[in-house]
Amino acid sequence: MKTMLTFRNFIRQSAASLRILPFTVVICSGLYTVIVLLAAQVVPYSATGSLLCSEKGEVIGSELIGQQFTRPEYFWSRPSAVSWNAAGAGGSNLSPASLAMRQRSENLLGAFALKKGEKAPADLVSASGSGLDPHISIASARFQASRVALARGLSIDQVMRVINDPACGKITIALLNESLVNVLQLNRSLDRLQK
Repeated sequence: MKTMLTFRNFIRQSAASLRILPFTVVICSGLYTVIVLLAAQVVPYSATGSLLCSEKGEVIGSELIGQQFTRPEYFWSRPSAVSWNAAGAGGSNLSPASLAMRQRSENLLGAFALKKGEKAPADLVSASGSGLDPHISIASARFQASRVALARGLSIDQVMRVINDPACGKITIALLNESLVNVLQLNRSLDRLQK
């Protein structure tokens, strides 16, 4: 008798589970996926990759992923331990006291024509944890302003106005009392200024 009740109970629960199964599949596999997709389309930068396009409509980069600039008329990004490869984001894991880190920093400093006693901002000679940081500090932008102004034939005041313009990707991190600027947006603003 007890075995019969257990078997009937099993059949009843199995039948209830099978009736609920189609609804669960529709909700979890279909409805949930559609809701997440629609939410990602509404929330800025979440689904489109924050791609920035030129005036011709060509994709020139992402606002959230750093890229390398080497020409003197452009502001240079932070160094990257992963060569700006978004597929392999990560730091170098080198100790600040390591010889390899020191040599890399000295090589990077060689690209800047430092005057005696002048120091480069730390973010221009050290990679971020992801290796893809799209921002530099305002101090780093100001440090590069004279080189960029000279290469573009602009005054330092013109370049500084672009650096300080919030439309050029300038953000302030209140807790750290630090301002950062997006390198790609900054360089795009300089390009537009000269058209």
